[in-house]
Amino acid sequence: MTCGTWAVTALGAACVFFFRQVSAGLLDLLTGFGAGVMIASSFWSLLQPALESGAPMALAVVCAGFAAGGAFILAADRFFDLVGFERRFGRQTASWRRSLLLILAVTIHNIPEGMAVGVAAGSAALGLHGTTLSGAVALAIGIALQNFPEGASVSLPLRRAGMGLGRCFWYGQLSGLPEIPAGVLGALLVSRVGSALPFLLSFAAGTMIAVVTGELLPDAAASSKRLTVVGVTFGFLVMMALDTAL
Repeated sequence: MTCGTWAVTALGAACVFFFRQVSAGLLDLLTGFGAGVMIASSFWSLLQPALESGAPMALAVVCAGFAAGGAFILAADRFFDLVGFERRFGRQTASWRRSLLLILAVTIHNIPEGMAVGVAAGSAALGLHGTTLSGAVALAIGIALQNFPEGASVSLPLRRAGMGLGRCFWYGQLSGLPEIPAGVLGALLVSRVGSALPFLLSFAAGTMIAVVTGELLPDAAASSKRLTVVGVTFGFLVMMALDTAL
C-alpha cells in the first residue's frame, strides 16, 4: 500500500515537467501554492490526528513534538553555517539551503504517514482494536491523494531555486520514498510504533511550518506578495478539501 502512496507522490513531482519555461510571477504563485499545501497538511494530516489519537497527555506530547520539529530545522540551518556551506557550494547558496531544508521537512513528514498506513494494516491483520483491512486501504488511498500536491510542493520550489527538471522530479519523488520502509516498520511493530505516532506526527508538522515560515514564504513574498498570497490561499484550500473529504 505504501508503494502506491509513494507512486502518487512521484506523479505530483512530475508536475514540474509541465513548467519548462517559468516566469518569475508563476514561480511565486507556485511557491505560495506549495506553502499553502504544507500549512494545511501540517494541521489536518499531522496535528489533528495526533491530538485525536487518544494517547495519554496528547496535548503535551503534540506540543513537545511540534517544538522539537521546529528546533530541528533551526539546528539544521545552523549546521549549514558551521560546516561552511557557502564556501563549499558557492553562489546561489540561499536557494540551495532552502531546497535542502524543504526536502528534509517533506521527507520527515512522509515517515509518520507511512507508519500510520503500516500500523493500520498491521492492526487489521492481527485483528486489533476492531480495525479492518478496508479501513487500512481507505487510509492509504486518502494519504496517496494528499501526496500528489505534496510531491508538487517539493519539485516546483526546487525549480524556482534553479535546479534542472530531472533533479527536481528526482528529489520530489524521493521525498515520498521513506513511506515504504516506514510502512513496513509500522506493520512489524504495531504496538510500539503506534504509541510513538502522535510525537512523530507533530514533529513532522513542526519541521514543515518552520520551513514554510522561515524559507518559502519570505522568499516568494519579497518578489510578489499578491501572487504569493493567492498561491498560499489556493494551495491551502486544495489540501484542506482533500484532507477533510478523505
